[in-house]
Amino acid sequence: QVQLVESGGGLVQAGGSLRLSCAASGNIFSINTMGWYRQAPGMQRELVAGISYGGSTNYANSVKGRFTISRDNAKNTVYLQMNSLKPEDTAVYYCNANVVLTTPRLPYNYWGRGTQVTVSS
Repeated sequence: QVQLVESGGGLVQAGGSLRLSCAASGNIFSINTMGWYRQAPGMQRELVAGISYGGSTNYANSVKGRFTISRDNAKNTVYLQMNSLKPEDTAVYYCNANVVLTTPRLPYNYWGRGTQVTVSS
């Protein structure tokens, strides 16, 4: 009913930048919180950054000052600008969205399939 498609991952050297995008499509009435999570090999999935419909943001301590989350509500898209990347940022990055469907008019949680970010030292 709802698809989240991430793009923008890749291989970058330490200190470099990447911009991730996630576009939501389907049976969407509105989208509440959107966010980015990441999962490194052998580790649990963790929240990287989240943003409310109104633009309030929160970040993991490890990325504060380096990553910026933003969204375009008209396009149902969330972005993650990642600067000053470190090898420990290497992970699969997943988009998450809390979507209110057109029918039924209820909120559901959706995940993208993930995009690989690799930071070389």
